Amino acid sequence: MDDSKRYERLLERYRNGDVSRRGFFGLLGMAGIATGVVGGSLTLAGRQAMAQAAANPISVRFDGWGGVTSEAFRKYAFNPYEKATGNKVVEGTFASGDEFLTRVKAGQEGEYNVFHASGVFDYARYVGLGYGVELNEKNIPNLALVMPALMKPYREVTNGTLSAAPYDYGTTGIAYNRDHVSDEEVKEMGAKILWSEKYKNKIGGWNDWRTRIWYAALATGQDPNNIQDMDAVWESLRDHRKNLLKYWTSGAELMSLLASGEIYLTEAWSGRVAALQQQGHNIGYHDPKNGFAWQECLMVLKGSPMEATEQLVNFMLEPEVAIAVAEGQNYPPSLDPTKVDLGAKVPKLPAYDATGQLADLTFAKPEYWNSNEQEWSKMFGRIEKGY
Repeated sequence: MDDSKRYERLLERYRNGDVSRRGFFGLLGMAGIATGVVGGSLTLAGRQAMAQAAANPISVRFDGWGGVTSEAFRKYAFNPYEKATGNKVVEGTFASGDEFLTRVKAGQEGEYNVFHASGVFDYARYVGLGYGVELNEKNIPNLALVMPALMKPYREVTNGTLSAAPYDYGTTGIAYNRDHVSDEEVKEMGAKILWSEKYKNKIGGWNDWRTRIWYAALATGQDPNNIQDMDAVWESLRDHRKNLLKYWTSGAELMSLLASGEIYLTEAWSGRVAALQQQGHNIGYHDPKNGFAWQECLMVLKGSPMEATEQLVNFMLEPEVAIAVAEGQNYPPSLDPTKVDLGAKVPKLPAYDATGQLADLTFAKPEYWNSNEQEWSKMFGRIEKGY
């Protein structure tokens, strides 16, 4: 029997639950099968890396956003990876990209390995500061399943190479309590509803300077990627603060404020809103025109144990794993829907694009936002404190 047929039989047994993931890898090795877990090729170096990892377990640190996202990673990616390889995934969490960057700057090289980065502007920041690496893409064959539209902006930053693998995408739209706010009102007013006097002290907002400025640009009728009147943005943010109950600082706090009815309106992450809806809360969600779309990636930092880290990234990109994580955290995966069957749930998630082109989503231009970060983040910090 040739390799491909033996592989297909083993894969069928694994998917039916007759073989554990660890057993699946073991049987592949015993059979001498050179076919990858998801259609790519498992090279001799890859098999040797697996054997070496089992004999000499390595710790790989992963830092993420916490909450349901971390729960999904642990259940669907980290636990199976540890069983399959013998390596250990050590987890950390952060509330914002700025907070994590502060930790990396204060730490030692190699202390932090992989983190769930907020898209291309985070990627460009870390690369610019010298924290990037050049991934050996031969060790990550599942990159072939990732949407080219998501990889292109990363490659443009690092001259065709990658220091990260795109992993998921979503939007920061408007979440609202349908018991108090109608669908029609949100669609008619768009971003301006977050400034409504009618809902004073029932409005929340993420204390992230980019998101605040993006929505203030929308509310003042400007292109967030080409703002012409920053004075209008700052004045708008001061007005927004007057009607605000509070700035929230994490996804868990966002969900708590909406679920409890403490707030009726806020911009919110699409996946967290989907989670609330699945829990039975009457929360609506609307992406206004030019709303804030984003993608996240698994960024590998300088000083990491590269083979083990690349192996982890490849494992997390396996369709079985990536789809399970997507369903767990409610964000579409980076996998190309024209190449991979994403199942029944993923196509129903907010922001999902069946074409794989993402042409209808508006992403932040990294050079524009990063070049203004120092000035704009400082100014928003003053407004946040009431100045």
